[in-house]
Amino acid sequence: MCGIVGIIGVDGASKKVATALQAIQHRGQDSAGIGAKKGNHFRYFKDIGLVHRIFNENELERLEGRCAVGHVRYPTIGGNSKEDAQPFYSRWPGIIMAHNGNITNFEEIKEYLLSQSIFLSSKCDIEPVLYILSNAIIKDNVKRVYSFEDVVKGLKETFKIVKGAYSLVGIISIEGKDTLFVARDPYGIRPAVWGKKESSYLVCSESVCMDVLDYEYVGSVKSGHVMFFREGEEPIEYEIEKKGTTPCIFEYIYFARPDSRINDHCVYEKRMELGRLLADEFKERKKGIDFDIVMPIPDTSRPSAITFSEEMKKPIREGFIKNRYSGRTFIMPTQGDRSTALRLKLNPIKAEIEGKSIMLIDDSIVRGNTVKRIVEVLRGKGAKEIHLAIYSPPVVNPCFYGIDMSTHDELIAYKVLKELGYEFENSVKIDKDLLTKLEEKLAEKFGLSSLTYLSIERLNNLLENNRCAACFDGNYPVEVDEKSRRCIVFDRLSSRD
Repeated sequence: MCGIVGIIGVDGASKKVATALQAIQHRGQDSAGIGAKKGNHFRYFKDIGLVHRIFNENELERLEGRCAVGHVRYPTIGGNSKEDAQPFYSRWPGIIMAHNGNITNFEEIKEYLLSQSIFLSSKCDIEPVLYILSNAIIKDNVKRVYSFEDVVKGLKETFKIVKGAYSLVGIISIEGKDTLFVARDPYGIRPAVWGKKESSYLVCSESVCMDVLDYEYVGSVKSGHVMFFREGEEPIEYEIEKKGTTPCIFEYIYFARPDSRINDHCVYEKRMELGRLLADEFKERKKGIDFDIVMPIPDTSRPSAITFSEEMKKPIREGFIKNRYSGRTFIMPTQGDRSTALRLKLNPIKAEIEGKSIMLIDDSIVRGNTVKRIVEVLRGKGAKEIHLAIYSPPVVNPCFYGIDMSTHDELIAYKVLKELGYEFENSVKIDKDLLTKLEEKLAEKFGLSSLTYLSIERLNNLLENNRCAACFDGNYPVEVDEKSRRCIVFDRLSSRD
């Protein structure tokens, strides 16, 4: 998962982008980059690390211009090197571009480019997309000035070749004018929103970027569409290739900031709704289980824990203090990093734990390391009973679209189902009987008094079934063939070594 920002029509655009990137630093902490255009010159800088450590005043002054794009990254294809950081630049026809998402046929595209004698300088999946787009624009059309029709034609050809989930942001000169563009994949899996302030426009992964720069939120970019922005002009929109609207459900469950708007929904409100749905699930399936307090595992689960406690008529208490200077453990590159960071991340409050029956609320269980550690801590502080309710279904399928859980064998729920003797081919689907068996086995494994997941049937109420929830139900909107799956898995495993 990554974060993108683009801005046009303001002095010191790169400085504004740097500020906006810090608002979405949670989307990627491995590397960051900014590219800007002034006149006929593109400049960019990218490096490993956090935004505020990479960009000082001198570097931002060098990135001149009234339009700029930026990126924060954690890799789901490629490694954690400076060469893989975004954005990327193509000299002809002159495009600087970044993306959020995952190109599932990355290896196939690389082979296609090699057949055209085009070589890559990185393992980042946006680089070949940029070259395909550049070649598509200039093919049979070598000239100094390109039109909207030229770029749209190039994007249509690119969309035919490129598969996956992605939101693109870039800068190009069209008809001699600096133009910012943003495009979403045909299913709109990855988010992209836009806003305005006077004669300036801002595009980004989440609306919090607009809040910090005082831009007015206008809306989301439509799936399969491209939008072009110029200073002081009305936006221009084209449909490239639309196949549906299936935004990633995990953005609402975990990834996006609660104060963001994505896909024209408030993330905070959706997490509140998930808490109510979880309470309904618990009342229906876990009758007879009682507890003293509701306790969120910071920070993502707080809105859901509030509504769960309201529906269950139980008090909510803070049992953990989060270290604000530790990173998000889920997006750390190795298991060792995640385990060490988790010990640093959360510290318990014994007075709220000792002698109490606790209902923990969390967003998901992926690898199971957080749950194991928290149960150990609560037992050590004298908890009488530890129950856990998760406001999402079991993660039993890999994500090939940009969330870093791309192998079955790292998913604790999948591993437990195999231990129970269940065999699956490409994807896993869980009915309510199997869900109950899985909950009981995982509760035993983690040392919990009980475990409750939200069922996929109730999750479907959140976005009226218009979503990608392949990690839960195995329904992949963009087909990923077996060769591409093997390549993605190999890439992730080798990058973690």
